[in-house]
Amino acid sequence: MARFGKAVVEGTLLRAKPVVRWGLGHALPRAVLLRGARRGDLQGRLVDDAAAGRDLSGLFDEIRAAGPVARTRFGWITTQHAAVREVLSSDDFRTGVLGSDGSALGRLLEWSAGEHLHPVRPPSLLAVNPPEHTRYRKLVTGVFTARAVEQLRGRVQAIADEVLDAIDPTGPVDLVESYCGLLPVTVISEILGVPATEVGKVLSLGAAAAPSLDLGLGWRTFRDVETALAEFDTWLGEHLDHLRRHPGDDLFSRLVAARDDGVGLTEAELKSTAGLVLAAGFETTVNLLGSGIALLTAHPDQLTTLRERPELWTNAVEEVLRHDPPVLLTGRLAVRATEIAGVPLPRGALVTTVLAGANHDPQVFADPETFDVTRARARDHVAFGAGRHHCLGAALARMEGEIGLRTIFARFPGLALSPGSRRRETRILRGYEYLPATLT
Repeated sequence: MARFGKAVVEGTLLRAKPVVRWGLGHALPRAVLLRGARRGDLQGRLVDDAAAGRDLSGLFDEIRAAGPVARTRFGWITTQHAAVREVLSSDDFRTGVLGSDGSALGRLLEWSAGEHLHPVRPPSLLAVNPPEHTRYRKLVTGVFTARAVEQLRGRVQAIADEVLDAIDPTGPVDLVESYCGLLPVTVISEILGVPATEVGKVLSLGAAAAPSLDLGLGWRTFRDVETALAEFDTWLGEHLDHLRRHPGDDLFSRLVAARDDGVGLTEAELKSTAGLVLAAGFETTVNLLGSGIALLTAHPDQLTTLRERPELWTNAVEEVLRHDPPVLLTGRLAVRATEIAGVPLPRGALVTTVLAGANHDPQVFADPETFDVTRARARDHVAFGAGRHHCLGAALARMEGEIGLRTIFARFPGLALSPGSRRRETRILRGYEYLPATLT
């Protein structure tokens, strides 16, 4: 009888863990931020307006006017370009979430943590700090070099052509589903050495897992994300075994074999890297392509400039990243009392760095609300972050953006968006969920 009672308790606790994870990681922050928004809090308003797909440029200016690092009900926030770069590059800050410091909240988060990989939990590169991060990133960047990524250019171009070949140009089309999503996930599949027969599975898992990078998910979306990550974890274990026995020319096979002083990545680190490549590399590039198409169709004069001066396509991608970046914000925790832009911050301060706001800082970008593919300093944006956590896939995203945008407008010069486009209802990720168009 006692054994039966113990089993019941253990079963109840097991079922409670995902509810606690969702409550602490999504439901509670969403409710608190929404309440703050209703009371006029700048950070609450930013998150609420982002989820509603509203224009954020005026709010960026309000936050900037409140100071280089403004106090909110939830911590501190900045849209100043210099302050954002300083926070992201300083050793006085680390990645992590509130409660990851051994507090009661931290112990509850640790107790409720899932068993499967997650792109924003250790050992993900997004969530670890030195010295683990230093060793880990050294091995990964040794494989994902700019040269290695550039060698994929021909294949990325071929994939873009193949995806466009499959689209019927005579009828209406949703570009997010038929192009912006298919291009990056096919590229990711080749990087991970996924067999052609399983690309469809990776596409569905990538689409389902991508919201794991966001905040304030509803219960159903949260459960779909966890299911997708668990399925990917299981599949990945089998895939890693296959790559060890039959390594290919893909970058992931090279990562499996990579060693530094005879030591390679652990199974968990390999899985976490693959999960990060899938979730971050998929959703952010989908957003880059969708936003680029929307901006260029809304500014036909800029598209004309690109057709007359095709050498500007690389800079055009930088301007898309500056003007409408795929990631709105990121946060850091102060590990000690410090000062940013003359503002003193206590140990444990949570600072939200608004990447999109920094990209519209008039101290750095003249006339920041204007979309200009000839902008001289477009690449000074912080869309990929800064410091030790600067986006590992930046070179790949830039290349996919350039090839993806240039190719679709070359193939379909009459491309026009139809009424009804819809932005994602996300709070950190920024992009289009639905982008209807006619191609001829």
